[in-house]
Amino acid sequence: MGKRIIPQRRGKGSPTYRSPSHRHLAQAGYPNSQETVGEVVELHHAPGRTAPLAEVEFEHGETCFMLANYGLREGQEIHVGPDVRVKKGNVLPLSRIPVGFFVHNIELEPLDGGKLVRSAGEYAIIVSHGRNMTTVRLPSDKFKRIDSRCRATIGVVAGGGHKDKPFAKAGKKYHTYKSKAKRTKKVRGIAMNAVNHPHGGGDHQHVGVPSTVSSNTPPGRKVGRITSKKSRKKKKKEMKEKKR
Repeated sequence: MGKRIIPQRRGKGSPTYRSPSHRHLAQAGYPNSQETVGEVVELHHAPGRTAPLAEVEFEHGETCFMLANYGLREGQEIHVGPDVRVKKGNVLPLSRIPVGFFVHNIELEPLDGGKLVRSAGEYAIIVSHGRNMTTVRLPSDKFKRIDSRCRATIGVVAGGGHKDKPFAKAGKKYHTYKSKAKRTKKVRGIAMNAVNHPHGGGDHQHVGVPSTVSSNTPPGRKVGRITSKKSRKKKKKEMKEKKR
């Protein structure tokens, strides 16, 4: 009987592979009020994120943590609402943002607090406006149509240069990735023993079995190239038709 492979253990969600919630500063989102003005009180480092968080005090005493915009400073005012000025750091509905502007922390449903484009240095671009939907180009170069009532922040997420600083020590990398529930190292399947991975074992490092598996394969066997031959042929056919 073999052991569970690492992706299965990670998917189970045990404490070993879970991001430590006690180290997370707060949930980043938007204020409950749809029209308000706030002031940036302090910028915080968030261990579980790549981007810093801005603590913003809004009218009526409401405090909210928002993703820091590139160029944001303490004491700066942030305006939230449909009729505010289109300026870096302000929050507007997608319908009110002109085409070509950079945005981040985009809501998928109105008033959900933001779900898309939240990593450091990332941004999406407003492509076009429809009757009730807005088309946005995401960092992955994919186009997505979103409800025009959903809000977004103008500008780019701060902290884009965090990858330029070297870790210098393996320990620093370990603790940084631990906060994000990521692995610092990835061992190849063929380098493992047969009990740990379907590609493991043998006299030398080789797969030993076909590396392409069916999409109906049980989870413990589903490793390597999972895409079926039928779908690969379909993709090739689509690519040829596009070139024509």
